[in-house]
Amino acid sequence: MPAHTLVQLTGIRHSYAEGASRRRVLDDLELTVPKGELLAVLGRSGSGKSTILNLISGIDLPEAGEIHLGGQRLDQLEERQRTGVRRREIGFIFQFFNLLPTLTVAENVRLPLQLNRLDNADSDRRLYQLLEQVGLAGYGPRYPDTLSGGEQQRVALARALIHEPPLILADEPTGNLDADTGAQVFGLLENLVRESGRTLIMVTHNTELAARADRVLRLQRGQLTRETAFNATV
Repeated sequence: MPAHTLVQLTGIRHSYAEGASRRRVLDDLELTVPKGELLAVLGRSGSGKSTILNLISGIDLPEAGEIHLGGQRLDQLEERQRTGVRRREIGFIFQFFNLLPTLTVAENVRLPLQLNRLDNADSDRRLYQLLEQVGLAGYGPRYPDTLSGGEQQRVALARALIHEPPLILADEPTGNLDADTGAQVFGLLENLVRESGRTLIMVTHNTELAARADRVLRLQRGQLTRETAFNATV
């Protein structure tokens, strides 16, 4: 894999059981993502967009093909090893925030540091700097249920970035927000990713957000193709 490439999927096939048969969602899929790229993937519900993220992160394994992340071939690693790579190398942002309700904002953001045993004397400085960057200075002691949806997603942005992973995976990151709030949250994410030189792979239905990416691919019939014209139908 070339040195400037962070993610590479080759010949990926994947299917799901539907009753007595199986439905193939990815069919000899190819994807190469260079370091520092902001990539958007469009596709209909059920087309396999989230499956791509699950494969890149090692949550799922393909039926066939190779998955490379940062020079490591994930599909050949044991589950414990894939979990370690996922914790170190990837930050996740989900549509429904996935914050732990019994933890404060600061504790939610700190969690990746603790999982990676990186919680040290410098952690508080990094944590509160990130909260300030996402517009939540002073929110550390609060709990998720006291926050708006946009504020919860800002916490999720900070959590995804706190351990400084090279790759951010975002699954419909604005799908649970109104248009204005979603645009603001994505603007924050875009700025933080670009300023730090990280790579972002985002799956979305939102063509306006997708148009702000460096490259847009559409998932159809199990394969990714370059998107050259945007419309409301995904």
